Amino acid sequence: MSDEATIATPSPAPPAPTGPPPKVTNRGRAAAPAASANSETSDIPEYEYFIQPGPRGYPPLTEYLDISEVDMMKRPDESNKIAHHTALYHSDYLIVRRGQEFQVMITFSRPYKPAEDKFALEFVIGSSPQFSKGTYVPVFPTKQRQTTWEGRITNTSDNVVTMAITPAANCIVGKYQMYVAVVTPYGIRRTRKESTRDMYILFNPWVAEDAVFLDDETERQECVMTEMGIIYHGAYDDIAERDWNYGQFNYGILDSCLYIMDRAEMPITNRGDPIKIARVASAMLDSRDDEGVLVGNWTGDYTYGVAPTSWTGSTDILLTYNSSKMPVCYAQCWVYAAVFNTFLRCLGIPSRVVTNYYSAHDNDGNLKTDIIMDENGRIDRNRTRDSIWNYHCWNECYMSRPDLPPGFGGWQVVDATPQETSDGMYRCGPASVQAIKHGQICFPFDAAFVFAEINSDVVFHSRRKDGTMEPVRVNRTHVGRLVLTKSPGDVTRRNITDQYKFAEGSTEERTVLEKAEEYGCKREKSSPPTADVDVILPNLEISVGDNFELNVEFINKSDERRTVDAYISGSVVYYTGVASTEFLFLTPRVAIEPKMSESGVRHGNEENVYIRMEGPGMMEPKSRYYRLVMGGSSLTWTEYFTPQRAGTSRVIATLDCPALRQVQGQASVTISP
Repeated sequence: MSDEATIATPSPAPPAPTGPPPKVTNRGRAAAPAASANSETSDIPEYEYFIQPGPRGYPPLTEYLDISEVDMMKRPDESNKIAHHTALYHSDYLIVRRGQEFQVMITFSRPYKPAEDKFALEFVIGSSPQFSKGTYVPVFPTKQRQTTWEGRITNTSDNVVTMAITPAANCIVGKYQMYVAVVTPYGIRRTRKESTRDMYILFNPWVAEDAVFLDDETERQECVMTEMGIIYHGAYDDIAERDWNYGQFNYGILDSCLYIMDRAEMPITNRGDPIKIARVASAMLDSRDDEGVLVGNWTGDYTYGVAPTSWTGSTDILLTYNSSKMPVCYAQCWVYAAVFNTFLRCLGIPSRVVTNYYSAHDNDGNLKTDIIMDENGRIDRNRTRDSIWNYHCWNECYMSRPDLPPGFGGWQVVDATPQETSDGMYRCGPASVQAIKHGQICFPFDAAFVFAEINSDVVFHSRRKDGTMEPVRVNRTHVGRLVLTKSPGDVTRRNITDQYKFAEGSTEERTVLEKAEEYGCKREKSSPPTADVDVILPNLEISVGDNFELNVEFINKSDERRTVDAYISGSVVYYTGVASTEFLFLTPRVAIEPKMSESGVRHGNEENVYIRMEGPGMMEPKSRYYRLVMGGSSLTWTEYFTPQRAGTSRVIATLDCPALRQVQGQASVTISP
C-alpha cells in the first residue's frame, strides 16, 4: 500500500456535447474541476489488488488479517469529545479538533502481529481525494512510516488495537470518511464505506500550531464555547442590549455551516485556511450576489418573512437555509453578525460580535462623510450618498495573518452586512484590528473601509444653485464614539474602543491619520469658522402612540444680538441613518439677545404579533402567532421541553409586530442533573 497511491478506473468516451456551452471558469489548464463540495464523497474500493487476475479470478484474501469492528469512541462522555471540547455538539458522529490526538479502537479477526501485519487508517474528504492535495491522508501505526498526520498504537488487547491519530494542525476542516485498510501479499482490503465512520475535524484554538490559537482560556471559553450572547444596539447615549442564542452546538448546525462553503463552491483544499473561510463566509452570509444565507431588509415591511427584530437565535435561520437551499428573510446588521458568529464558533474559530456607535458608511473611499444641504439648510437626500449609522454590528475573529507583516495577527474584522463590494462581491474582511488602529490601511482585506467606519470626519456642505459646494461645518470626533463587545465570562459590556483607535486629539491619533492619508485616504482640510450660536436638542423617551413636546434651545454665545433662520425637521430614521417619513418641518426665525437662549415648543404625534423563544441546551426555537393583543393586556404561553444537559442556561423571548419592535426578555434557568 503506497501512501501516495491513487486509484484510476477506465471511463467511457464522453458523449457528443449538447445543450448550452460549459461554464467558463478561472481554473486555467487544470485537468479537472477542483472538488468544492464536502457533501460529495468518493467510493474507495473495498479490494485493491496488486496483481492481475488469473484464470480463476483474484485469489481470496480471507486467510489474512481482517477487520471485524471499528469503534470511533464518539460518545459525549468518552475521552475524544471531552479532550477536544466537542461534547456539547448535538451529533452522533465523532467531532475532533486538528493538531490534537484522538483515538479509535479496531477489532481484528485475530490478534495483531506487528512484525507480520500491515494496516493503516485512511481519511478521505471530498469527491476526488488526492494525497498531494491533503484530501486523502493515510495514517500508519509505525514510527518508520509517518505522513502529515501522526499515528501510534497506544494499546493492544487480544484482537483489539487502540490507535491514536493526530491530524496536522493545518489540515482541511470538514467532514471526513475513515477507512481501515489491511495490506496482504496480493492487495489491499478495506472496510466498506459506512456513515458510522464519518467524522468531523474542526479548527483548534487550544493548540499553538493552529492558525486560530488563542492563548487565553477565558477568551476561548467565551469566543468558542459560549452559546448565549449579548448584542449591543440603541444609541451611544442610550445603549440597549439584546440576548441571542448562537446555538453553535445544536443539531444540524455544523452541517449547515459546511453547506454554506459548499454553496459558495469553495475548493475543499482551501478549507484549512481561516483567512479564506472567513472571507468566503463574509460574502455567503448575505444573498445580494450569491444566493447566500440572509436577505437584508431596511424598509420596515417584512410581510414575506420574519422581521429582523423577531429572531431570537441563529438555529432557525441556518437550518432553514440548509433545508430550503434558499435565502432566509430578513436580516439587519445584528442578525448578519450573530449568524456569522455562530458559523465561526461552530467551526472552532474564536469570534465575537462588536458594535460601533456612530458608524460611518463611506461610499467614495475617503475619510469624509459628506452631508449635502441645500441653500435653505435642508439635507439633500438625493445627493447625500454617505450615511452615519446610530450603530453597526460586525464580527471579530481571531487568527494569525501570515500574509501580513509580523504583529498584525490576532483579532480581525469581518462583516457580512452588504454595504460595499470588495473584489466584486458584497463582503468585508478579514481586516486586522491592529492595522486599523495604526493606519496601515493598505493591508488586505478592506482595512481602509473599516478605518473610515470609525475615523471619518463628518463634513456638512452647503450647495449653491450653481452646483458649487462649500464646507460649513466639520465634526472630527462624532464617528466611532464607542466600540463595545460582551465581556468574557460575564454579562457586562466591554469597551474596546482603544483597540481600534488612539485617544481623540492625541499625538498618536494625528500620526495614524497622516499615515492613512499617505495611502490615499483624503481628509477634510478646511476649518470653517465656529458658529457663535449653539442649538441644543433634548433626548426624549416616548411611548408608541403618545404625543410629545420638543423643546429646541438656541444659545447665543456672542456679545451681539443674533437673528437665526432655523430649519427644523423631524423624521422617522432607521438606525442606518436613512430617513423614512418626515413628520415635522418648520423654518422659524428666532431673535436671540447676547449671551441668552430661546426655546421653541412643538407638539407632534407619533396588530399582527409574533412571539419567539428558545434556550441553548434546553429548548429548540419555538414561535407563535397572535392576530391581536390588546394594549395593557397580559399573555401567557406555556411550553414543555426536555433539557439536553444539566447546568445554567437562559430562555430568551421576543415579541414583534409592525407597530412595536425590539421587545424582548430573558430568564435564567438552572437544570439539575
